[in-house]
Amino acid sequence: MKKIVLFFALFQIIALLPISSSAQLPNNQLPDMPVDTATKTQIINDLTKELNDSYIFGDVAKNMELKVKQNLQNKAYDSFTSSREFAQILTEDLWAVSRDKHLNVNFSYGKIPVSQAGKAPSKEQIENKLRSMRQVNYGFEKIERLQGNVGYIDLRGFTDPEAGLETVAAAMNFVNNTDALIFDLRQNGGGSPEMVALICSYLFGEKPVHLNSLYRRKGDRTEEYWTKASVAGKRYGDKDIYVLTSNKTFSAGEEFSYNLKNLKRATIIGETTGGGAHPGRMFRINDHFSAFVPDGRAINPITKTNWEGTGVEPDVKVPKEFALKTAHASALNKIAEKTPDEPRKKGLRNLAAKTQSEIEEMRKKLNQ
Repeated sequence: MKKIVLFFALFQIIALLPISSSAQLPNNQLPDMPVDTATKTQIINDLTKELNDSYIFGDVAKNMELKVKQNLQNKAYDSFTSSREFAQILTEDLWAVSRDKHLNVNFSYGKIPVSQAGKAPSKEQIENKLRSMRQVNYGFEKIERLQGNVGYIDLRGFTDPEAGLETVAAAMNFVNNTDALIFDLRQNGGGSPEMVALICSYLFGEKPVHLNSLYRRKGDRTEEYWTKASVAGKRYGDKDIYVLTSNKTFSAGEEFSYNLKNLKRATIIGETTGGGAHPGRMFRINDHFSAFVPDGRAINPITKTNWEGTGVEPDVKVPKEFALKTAHASALNKIAEKTPDEPRKKGLRNLAAKTQSEIEEMRKKLNQ
């Protein structure tokens, strides 16, 4: 339980939390409340102080402060009387300076609880978090074996590695006998770097591999993330890996892709990802407003940089709708090259050709 408590705090700091059911409603159906000038001023003053104290780049924080305070002084926010709209326009103004998609101002109709620094989450908070992770199966949406003995994992997020340990092991054991493996991250919004490291551990040998580092402005410290020397399930060996991406793939989903691409462990297929490499934490502004403030940046041990603002470029660039079939066809052809069984080789090549034909049909329909 101790590890889960510690990770709960880390998850609040780094992860992109699952979207609630109410957040999936159209904006005009979401609960709202009015916001007055005094509240706007308080929000901007408290937020810009936090940005100056914590945002990963101090000079950018100062420029953001200048912009929003000038807008406040010039009465640019006077026409926004909706709390929800004010949070949105404030986010857009911060983005205009920082270009940082992790940075967000959020409005909550329900009262945001006050957290005490250094205090462990309550039993109820831990149970709520564990329940929410179980409800999304720790990010594993679908696991199956495609034709031609190709494994497929639709992974929507990277949750707590301690709580999800058995699920990861079960997923990797299920696909262990396949001849190639596809990770579908086209709808993956991010999560925990520890979970990224755990899943990556199944794709390498026992010798730890340096995947990524996170530098934190506060404390001037760097955390390193490595694959693990031992895992609960079966390692996948050196078989081919494919990662599917879209412009919605973000944060830890991008780290997973970036790690494997630069280590030459996977072929990335799809679209350039969203471009968010700055982890951070949620900051409570008042009872109804909060902000996710990035206080760190990723540093890849190979490139010495990250994917912030640029996204992860795929090795094979195709629209997201074609990514799965493109990866499947490629995997089938590679498996066919390696198999000594001539009848199977022929069957795999026929299946690859059929899959490629399906891609062409999809293209024709798209262009009609």
